[in-house]
Amino acid sequence: MKRQLSPPPLQNEKLISSFGIQRRNMLKFFGASAAVVALGTACNNDDDVDQNTDTGVFLGAGDFQILNFAYALEQLEAAFYIQVLASPGFNAMSVLEKEYMTDIKDHEVIHREYFKAALGSNAIKGLTPNFSAVDFSTRAGILAQAKAFEDTGVSAYNGAAKYITDLNYLLAAGKIVSVEARHAALIRDLISNGSFADDLDVNALDIDKTPTAVVDIANAFLANDSKISKRGLPA
Repeated sequence: MKRQLSPPPLQNEKLISSFGIQRRNMLKFFGASAAVVALGTACNNDDDVDQNTDTGVFLGAGDFQILNFAYALEQLEAAFYIQVLASPGFNAMSVLEKEYMTDIKDHEVIHREYFKAALGSNAIKGLTPNFSAVDFSTRAGILAQAKAFEDTGVSAYNGAAKYITDLNYLLAAGKIVSVEARHAALIRDLISNGSFADDLDVNALDIDKTPTAVVDIANAFLANDSKISKRGLPA
């Protein structure tokens, strides 16, 4: 028997108000529009998430696996930008750059909370980040890591999309990856003006990475009790 997932009862204006996104900012609606996409029909209840494996946090099976994969990445990105806003390097940024960082943080928090609410009891636990290797003391350090995270996010959605069976999930992933790509382009331009599209392949397409490759990257920034298991993930 299949269970219907209901999206969180949030509207664009409420999301924007609660997270303080500035209307004048060029990024104002990107995260909110992706966050209110309805997610279709869920997998069987037999696919409930087992979080107590010996090899890390188990993501589940079927479409729930891919949604939890995305939820884990959004948790990591949201945690990163939350820490950015409290860091010395953030204070070294211009007023406009601070607005950009704040808006990106808001988008990632919205994405994180949306996946959590949509997955319900099938969601993995809240993950604990480990950003000890990140330089939060300088603008350059923050932007370099932001670029790495945004590029990873884009390549992760691109690489996982073909494993989604429900078209509603696929639509949601497509809308969210377009937001992440906007983030990646903006961060690139803040580092080097005009470099917004310098990471495309020979066909002018974004790069994709397999879920297992992305998990290897993500685990480097997660505490030991929050590392993600690759069990069952497409290689």
